[in-house]
Amino acid sequence: MDKPYGLYLILTNPIAGYEACARAAVNQGLRYLQLRMKNEPREEILEKALRLREITKGSDTLFIVNDHVDIAKEANADGVHLGQEDMSLEEARRLWTAPGKLFGLSTHGVEQELAARDLKPSYIGVGPVFPTPTKDKPDPTVGLEAMGRIIKGSPLSCVAIGGINPDNLPQVLEHGAENFSVVRAVNQSQDPESAIANLMDIWRKYKS
Repeated sequence: MDKPYGLYLILTNPIAGYEACARAAVNQGLRYLQLRMKNEPREEILEKALRLREITKGSDTLFIVNDHVDIAKEANADGVHLGQEDMSLEEARRLWTAPGKLFGLSTHGVEQELAARDLKPSYIGVGPVFPTPTKDKPDPTVGLEAMGRIIKGSPLSCVAIGGINPDNLPQVLEHGAENFSVVRAVNQSQDPESAIANLMDIWRKYKS
């Protein structure tokens, strides 16, 4: 399993811009940065992916593309993240055979986490912990207690996700999460670097 790394940042319509947020993530030394553009044309997603790949290349920040294995491959990203209704992990690995690539998977409960063990993804998302409006059809909320049980019992590398912000992050960490993902807490900030630094400060204080 990965050593704890704290914030896994997902970029979706950031008001400060994708490039500014990517540079902030690299400056703050984040382990993971994911590009998540759900409804935009393929050409626009690829363009952003290529730009973010340039920003993250050679840094400590691994660049992940959400959903689109073909775009992740074309941009030479570090990996791809798949949802339960996306392409299967097996198919994604068949299409992208480059060595060392990461394959993440979303899970939304105990049964999906158990099923993920056989698939051996690089990591799993666990959530949504809290209600979140970032999906057109939100998945049922897992809640803090179930999130904690899943993460503590899983042999997989886990990332808590869903409605996490600076106010409720301490609760998420107290219930067993070592890594966490945010969307709005950074994407809705005019100063993404400060927003990232604040979240990581909370994480470090809890871990110390």
